[in-house]
Amino acid sequence: MPLASSRLTAQGQISVPAKVRQKLGVGPGSVLEWDADGDRVVVRRAGRHTSEAVHRAIFARRPTPKTLAEMDAGIGRDIKRRRARG
Repeated sequence: MPLASSRLTAQGQISVPAKVRQKLGVGPGSVLEWDADGDRVVVRRAGRHTSEAVHRAIFARRPTPKTLAEMDAGIGRDIKRRRARG
């Protein structure tokens, strides 16, 4: 006996029944993954990380502000390094 059922709209959309949302632990904004498993399709929660959490993890370390002299020196070092390779 299925956990729940949904009806497909003319636009190809479905509503996820409350029992399924509770079982998956999902709510508004959650992403679901659909995967083929032979003649069945499996729906599962796609990870627990929000885009905001990923953004914070990637950009958490902010570079320390540089002075104009430090930037000029860094550019000079990069130019010398590039010329040395060529």
